[in-house]
Amino acid sequence: MLVGIGIATIYSVGNPAELSPASETGDMGNLWKKQIVFAAVAIVGFVLVNTVNYRRFGSISYWIYGLILLLLSLLLVGRYVIKIPFVPEINGTHRWIKFTIAGRELPALQPSEFCKLVYILALAWYLRYRSNYRNLTALIGPFVLTLLPMVLILLEPDLGTVLLMMPILFTMLFVAGAKVKHLLIILLMALLVSPLLWYKMRSYQRRRISSVVLQNTWVRQKAEKHPWLGQVLVGTTFSEKQWKSDWGWHLIRSKYAVASGGLKGYGFRQGPFVKYDFLEARHNDFIFAIIAQQWGFLGCLGLLALYVIIVACGLEIAVHNTDPFGKLLAAGIVAMFVVEVIINVSMTLGLMPITGLTLPLISYGGSSLLVSMASIGLLNNVGRCRPFTVAPKK
Repeated sequence: MLVGIGIATIYSVGNPAELSPASETGDMGNLWKKQIVFAAVAIVGFVLVNTVNYRRFGSISYWIYGLILLLLSLLLVGRYVIKIPFVPEINGTHRWIKFTIAGRELPALQPSEFCKLVYILALAWYLRYRSNYRNLTALIGPFVLTLLPMVLILLEPDLGTVLLMMPILFTMLFVAGAKVKHLLIILLMALLVSPLLWYKMRSYQRRRISSVVLQNTWVRQKAEKHPWLGQVLVGTTFSEKQWKSDWGWHLIRSKYAVASGGLKGYGFRQGPFVKYDFLEARHNDFIFAIIAQQWGFLGCLGLLALYVIIVACGLEIAVHNTDPFGKLLAAGIVAMFVVEVIINVSMTLGLMPITGLTLPLISYGGSSLLVSMASIGLLNNVGRCRPFTVAPKK
């Protein structure tokens, strides 16, 4: 149902009921056809991960993890060292690998998307032993597994995937049985280091994060009046005019789209943000805003309820599995979906920074859809291949 909603929404933004002559919406008219192809491939991926026992994936998880690190490193070589033909620059980032065969461009591959699932596999396989997380020094291993891809992805740059990985790590450590006081110590250390990271951030990265507080008129007035505050928040002199026309453009229009949907919305293929090009990336990063405009608050509740069903099933699989690897794998996948949905919906509503993280199973994109379907397939695999027990758990 979620995949179907995604395809229908992508179709609506490319084929509104009434197309404005001045609109470029028609340029996206065929994206829904590509998304159907992506969905077909994703279903094949779902089936394939169910053909063998999930523990076989665990035994080769470190090798797959190493391969992903190589692909992420290749992207950085193309960005910082030497220009590589199949590592293009798109919107100032190097996140994709694209090949052209016989003059035809193949679908782009985004290694950071695959890294999410591979990272969960490798981390779950590592944490299956109690000695790997029960004391503070033992947590070095899990953090090394996490920080290696995080640094590589951050340099692409891809802030959304980076924000996703730490919550997954803490969730899996908690489920594994790590001591809460150790996790709190690490969290405190991260908070102490955060001012240094903020200082090292580029201006556009600061603007994305600061956009949450800059929605407040009082904060914007103070930032424009005091240059030092503007420098802290956006890395340069703050301008109200530039905020409305550039820095806050997507956020302002995303909130307009959500608010205009009201209780029941405009209806399928209806509404100004469907008809006109008021909101960029409305077929992927901001697709939730289009769903909110077409189907309103009630439609959004129904959409989120479908995610709740996935989460509830995943938690049931995790709780009733006696295999440590299976339990951790299920918990990691559930955490991934929960954090992805929260971040994407929150950035659409202005509650979190705009990070470029897609809405799973709905946003346009082959890599994202394939990873999401493979993750659910793996979750199903864990539930289907539960180890046999001859007595109740203590």
